Amino acid sequence: MGTRLPDDPAPYFETHVFVCGNRRPEGHERGCCASKGSEKIRDYMKARVKELKIQNVRVNQAGCLDRCELGPCAVLYPEGVWYKLDSFAAVEQVLERHIQAGGRVRELMLPEA
Repeated sequence: MGTRLPDDPAPYFETHVFVCGNRRPEGHERGCCASKGSEKIRDYMKARVKELKIQNVRVNQAGCLDRCELGPCAVLYPEGVWYKLDSFAAVEQVLERHIQAGGRVRELMLPEA
């Protein structure tokens, strides 16, 4: 699963960031990322990628990523690394340490399922 074949076309983006934008009814037992500010986080991240002139990165809103209790969350591909992005500072760390430097922000990574 997830294996690239030699004759596959090159990826269109080097990194694809999916930020959960799911909205559940008020008071839902699992909560939702949108009520925790994920839309502002996504908009901020998109703007910062553009401001920093980071090439080959796409930031998108996703539907429910099914990790509601841990959100607001995002997953970065092709690595499949999950982060809790609950502040603009968290976004800055992920942009700098993961996307630009190729490392990880361990303190923001979500636990394995």
